[in-house]
Amino acid sequence: MIDRLPRRLRLGLSRSKEHAADPRNRADEVAFVAYGEDCILSGRTILDADRLTDMLNAHDEYGLVGVTVERFDGGEPLEVAEIVVPRDEIFLVDASGPRGDAARRHRTMPQHLAVKMGPYRVRGYFHALPGADPVVALRRRKAMVPLTNARIEYTIRGQRRETRVDTVIVNREQIDWVEAVMPTQIEFPEGPKRLVTRPARPAPARG
Repeated sequence: MIDRLPRRLRLGLSRSKEHAADPRNRADEVAFVAYGEDCILSGRTILDADRLTDMLNAHDEYGLVGVTVERFDGGEPLEVAEIVVPRDEIFLVDASGPRGDAARRHRTMPQHLAVKMGPYRVRGYFHALPGADPVVALRRRKAMVPLTNARIEYTIRGQRRETRVDTVIVNREQIDWVEAVMPTQIEFPEGPKRLVTRPARPAPARG
């Protein structure tokens, strides 16, 4: 993600930049924290769906404004006025905003998962139908999947951090492996455990 920061990019969601700039529409804005492979972006975006998870699955890229960039390479934090970030460069999103219409929710059974993805180790509750294998159910979901009561662990500039959030949305296509664990388990499991298949990479062109 760092490579695209020097470029000034227009706001790229379904609502226009003019809509975002209008003070009357500020109620549509929500906080947006995106965890990438080499940095963490903290800014705001326009919520154009009932829930942030729905919006993330409806778009391939997300427009952020008022962005602070924390770099993993030890460089100074950056301030960026606006940027568009592709979904395939995001591992996690710290969710905020409404939870959607309660009448549309299905009865689910929360199951605690440990998820390894790039530099991040994540634990949280995945909500699947009762009796379902959580890893199989995870594979069948759309790309962006919420985990509740979550812990995010990572190391930045040689320091280990742990962030606890009510909900984190993980990019299923960036998962290295996943395992069901007891919520009381202290140590993060050593992998790999059960794999979540990523999209096949195109074969390199032959000269």
